[in-house]
Amino acid sequence: MTPDNTSGGLLDPTTVRGLAGRLGLRPTKQRGQNFVIDANTVRRIVRIADVGTDDVVLEVGPGLGSLTLGLLETGCTVTAIEIDPLLAGALPGTVADRAPAAADRLTVVEADALRVTDLGSPEPTVLVANLPYNVAVPVVLHLLALSEHWRRGLVMVQLEVADRLVAGPGSKTYGVPSVKAAWYAEATRAGVVGPHVFWPAPQIDSGLVSLVRRDPPVTTATREQVFAVVDAAFAQRRKMLRAALAGLAGSSAAASAALEAAGVDPTARGEVLGVAEFARVAEQLFRP
Repeated sequence: MTPDNTSGGLLDPTTVRGLAGRLGLRPTKQRGQNFVIDANTVRRIVRIADVGTDDVVLEVGPGLGSLTLGLLETGCTVTAIEIDPLLAGALPGTVADRAPAAADRLTVVEADALRVTDLGSPEPTVLVANLPYNVAVPVVLHLLALSEHWRRGLVMVQLEVADRLVAGPGSKTYGVPSVKAAWYAEATRAGVVGPHVFWPAPQIDSGLVSLVRRDPPVTTATREQVFAVVDAAFAQRRKMLRAALAGLAGSSAAASAALEAAGVDPTARGEVLGVAEFARVAEQLFRP
């Protein structure tokens, strides 16, 4: 990475609180507003994400601009999606003040990331974001589905959410988020971040999750069909698959037949199946 030597520096705790004060901003739990106040953490995230000059970075929830400034230091281009109109309006001015040479490499989109349907041009090559805890999984899955152009990502989420995203079959934390993320990408843990680097400080640790895009399983079933099977399998986690999928199949017997045809034990539970196995089951359940 080649730092932007004209950068005015990253945000420190005093600056973050000062910016919030001038904006009359009171961070809300509803929008998961916990702002990063530690420059070392910002640079750690950017380093692990391996952002370079040629990258177009998609950042969700830039807030007051802590991570945005760190990303721009690399020479990359940033498209930042911010739902809060106050923060969206203030971010360009913060970047112009702190890193004037980088201001033309920032585009701010005032929008709900869950409702975005177009990521602009050029399309992002990488996702790097500190995601609000309450919408982290839906946002990640929506952005994975929305564009195949970004091939890797690094997201900071609640540690419990990180565990769910990276969990494998058989794990206690393995569930719907794990399987659906695995459809699109390989998700791995990339570190833990303590609460002291945020303002206001949450009462829990955060986790860094690395996402590397991969092709979905080869299957005649659609993604929607596979995900319907996944949702049904985990809707009542302790049920055997033949019972959990009875609604989709029409009966427990029909579900058993489909599972056996897919090479899956009808008495197994969803928590032991990988994404490829779910795809095989969907093929059988939704055969024309």
